Amino acid sequence: MEFAELIKTPRVDGVVLHRPFMPTVEGTLCLTGHHLILSSRQDNTEELWLLHSNIDSIEKRFAGSLGSIIVKCKDLRVIQLDIPGMEECLNIASSVEALSTLDILSLMYPFFYRPMFEVIEDGWNSFLPEEAFKDLESMTDEWRLSEVNKDFSVCSSYPPLVAVPKDVDDDTLRKVATFRHGGRFPVLSYYHKKNGMVMMRAGQPLTGTNGRRCKEDEKLINATLRPGKRGYVIDTRTINVAQQAKARGGGFESEANYPQWRRIHKAIERSNILQESLIKLVEACNDQSHSMDRWLSKLEASNWQTHVKEILTTACLAAQCIDREGASVLVHGTEGTDSTLQVTSLAQIILDPACRTIRGFQGLVEREWLQAGHPFHQRCAMSAFSNSKPRQEAPVFLLFLDCVWQILRQFPCSFEFSESFLVLVFEHAYASQFGTFLGNSTAERTKLSLPEKTVSLWSWVNRPQELERLTNPLYEANSLVIWPSVAPQSLLLWEGVFLRWNRSSKCLDEAYEEMVHIIEYNKELQNKVNSLRRQLAQLETEDPLLQTP
Repeated sequence: MEFAELIKTPRVDGVVLHRPFMPTVEGTLCLTGHHLILSSRQDNTEELWLLHSNIDSIEKRFAGSLGSIIVKCKDLRVIQLDIPGMEECLNIASSVEALSTLDILSLMYPFFYRPMFEVIEDGWNSFLPEEAFKDLESMTDEWRLSEVNKDFSVCSSYPPLVAVPKDVDDDTLRKVATFRHGGRFPVLSYYHKKNGMVMMRAGQPLTGTNGRRCKEDEKLINATLRPGKRGYVIDTRTINVAQQAKARGGGFESEANYPQWRRIHKAIERSNILQESLIKLVEACNDQSHSMDRWLSKLEASNWQTHVKEILTTACLAAQCIDREGASVLVHGTEGTDSTLQVTSLAQIILDPACRTIRGFQGLVEREWLQAGHPFHQRCAMSAFSNSKPRQEAPVFLLFLDCVWQILRQFPCSFEFSESFLVLVFEHAYASQFGTFLGNSTAERTKLSLPEKTVSLWSWVNRPQELERLTNPLYEANSLVIWPSVAPQSLLLWEGVFLRWNRSSKCLDEAYEEMVHIIEYNKELQNKVNSLRRQLAQLETEDPLLQTP
């Protein structure tokens, strides 16, 4: 298919762009296969380059011969384009609608993008399972890398290599896969260096109404327990939802068959509820009524902060079981690709200081989201503005990033990365020139040859100038476990995402620059103090009379 077929009017002059808190710009609007571009000959004006894949919905308005298009984006931006001529306006609107709803992965922009920067490090090779396993091998010899899924036949959403207990062979894994939802047999998610406890993740067991049993499954998860130790199964569904799943062939681990494991149910909402919550939250943030009662009631009705609290609470529980109780943990919900990954990745943010560095966080996203089979293409197909009925869309990954931001805000010196890094990852998960978040699984990315045909987001992020921009100036390495507060008073609205386009950032930018200046000045003074101390010590060794009492 040719993009030109979808572009009815490729260029219109005299178009006026309106953006909140920015001067209006008049210029020429151009449509390409992947971008909506507005360029102006006015001095000191920034060109608008908007990916079609970033457009969630558009609205058309007409006044006489002048038409306006309201463009609502997946990054929650809303812009207005005033287009002279009704026909041109209708043509632009229908072209943008067609181009922004293309669902053919191989026609997405990452396949056409050519980087204008030097690729110092290929991000596709930065976080391979083999490399992560080398770190594990340096701590324990109780695990192995299995190639049982090398052709994706055992589990279509798992990567080719997974870490499993050393004493469990591949035939056992194949049998367990038939007993777990989507073939997602229990695999290692995290090894806690401090006490050797582990966190695993899986899909729900397929016990059904007849209470089906799988001895191999019991053997696999018991292989992770130390002699005399108990483990915890954290089920991210309420007991009622888990009971109902039995009627559809799903279920949970019965205490009779798993006597060494204690099951805990936590209520994390399913994807359709989360999508409705995001829509209500963004609607509240864009409400221009200026009524305090209306704002607070809309914010509460969205239930977004409740979801943040539920996820953080469950992640803290998993971390407590591992660090304080000295127990291993198995986490699953239904599929094991949404709430499960929120919990396992946030527990690692709490427990592992390496995950609080820029590279460590990239590795976490690779391991626990991309390689673990979170369906990004389905979940991020629409954001908060889409007019079509949600199918499988849900802000699962955005909620995870929100939870990370909550912890970052409570421990501002313990993270190497700044809020800007989290916002950047959010933007690229929904629309990007990079191939990192394309597809729903490693199997799909392999089939599309993404590492050969597209550039990784991490190739961009890990350049020195970009790392400098994304580094938190307050960072001081903290090797301790950090325990965030999940009290309602401690959880705030993530303004950097949800109110980002609704207010001027001038004051915040100035405050940030002043903070950086103070930190740099403090470093200079500290260096002077250290230098003077060295000089004093030198003088004291040369002249004993100067020695301090």
